[in-house]
Amino acid sequence: MDVMEKLEILTASAKYDVACTSSGSSRASQAGALGNTSAMGICHSFAADGRCISLLKVLMTNGCVYDCAYCINRKSNSIRRAAFTPEEIADITMQFYRRNYIEGLFLSSGIMRSPDYTTEQLIAALELLRNVYHFNGYIHVKAIPGADEVLLSRLGLLADRMSVNIELPSQESLGLLAPDKSKVSILKPMGLISGRIKENRSDIVKYNYAPRFAPAGQSTQMIVGASPDTDYQILNLTEGLYRKYALKRVFFSAYTPVIEDSLLPSLDTKPPLLREHRLYQADWLLRFYGFKASELLDEAVPNFNPLLDPKCSWAVNHREQFPVEINRAPYEMLLRVPGIGVRSAQRIVKARRAGALDYHALKKLGVVLKRAQFFITCKDKPLEGLKVSEHTLLRSLMSGQQLAPNQPPQYEQLTLFDDFNLAALPAAGGWDGFKKGAKT
Repeated sequence: MDVMEKLEILTASAKYDVACTSSGSSRASQAGALGNTSAMGICHSFAADGRCISLLKVLMTNGCVYDCAYCINRKSNSIRRAAFTPEEIADITMQFYRRNYIEGLFLSSGIMRSPDYTTEQLIAALELLRNVYHFNGYIHVKAIPGADEVLLSRLGLLADRMSVNIELPSQESLGLLAPDKSKVSILKPMGLISGRIKENRSDIVKYNYAPRFAPAGQSTQMIVGASPDTDYQILNLTEGLYRKYALKRVFFSAYTPVIEDSLLPSLDTKPPLLREHRLYQADWLLRFYGFKASELLDEAVPNFNPLLDPKCSWAVNHREQFPVEINRAPYEMLLRVPGIGVRSAQRIVKARRAGALDYHALKKLGVVLKRAQFFITCKDKPLEGLKVSEHTLLRSLMSGQQLAPNQPPQYEQLTLFDDFNLAALPAAGGWDGFKKGAKT
């Protein structure tokens, strides 16, 4: 099997892992090195400054000794298998970078032989990139649960960000769908990475040239919809992971049925994209708005309302805390008003020092009055002509798309080869022609 065939198989196998975005790591260009890393973000489409950039997202191998029911690469699934050598991974990354196809690498792998052997292969690939090719760009690598701590420590010194995917939020779901894994085996490397990052921060303070360990931190991913776990369970676990392991991000991936299995949703089941979206909104509230998981959901109401975003849903269920006077409310309470975000809340606090604000001023400051008007007063007066009824309130808080009777749009995971004509590669075509073209 040539390298192009491997690339097609292993990029397609990697597309269901969403836990790679926003680098958060900054490293300037250096003499004798190739590339740099921008803190403004490495992702699949757009960086925070508006640049369209991309990662090479690929597996070392899609062969795996585990048999996780939800995974397309499980050992009992009949698919084409392939594996890169460390030399091939390093060579492909450099060729793609030199041709300006990518700005970084996201490298993961199925489990070859054992977690230790797989981690050794990942380390070999990254050492070639860093020490032989002197690649100075962004690298995100997946840590393999069950691997030796010494190997994981070596891996973290070569990567900008590490991630350990927890996949399923409960031990019961793991036991049912991923019998080869356990919550302990996943959380242990998370704790190791978190501890090494903290140690490394103190080392850098003491020693100017101390090597940096995963400077962009670590992240994880949870699959939504493959198991009967509720949003309440997922959100509680998310909050615990942020608190205990200081994760940079928890990603949520709507389960896309790709395998027929009695334990999983049928193949004609649509991915729960709206549920994934609600979890991301709730995650934002946990990280930036001062909410706790227990405020958003509980055992009596364990799932989010699909028609309202979590913040609006909370406000509707806590009408006794509203309206708030915009000129006196503390910053923390402003953040809880629908239609007021972090930036607009900061602007309000700053602007009201110069004088009392009215509704016209709020609109200029970026407040979405269509939502906020039901929960605020200005100078102790509601918006003139405002009539509040349950029907009016709910319709105003729901988006036009949710009110429309149309079917939701169809989504499809992209691959590296979408809209890409392999025959158009340089010279005679194939990988040899590709490499020759890269030198010109």
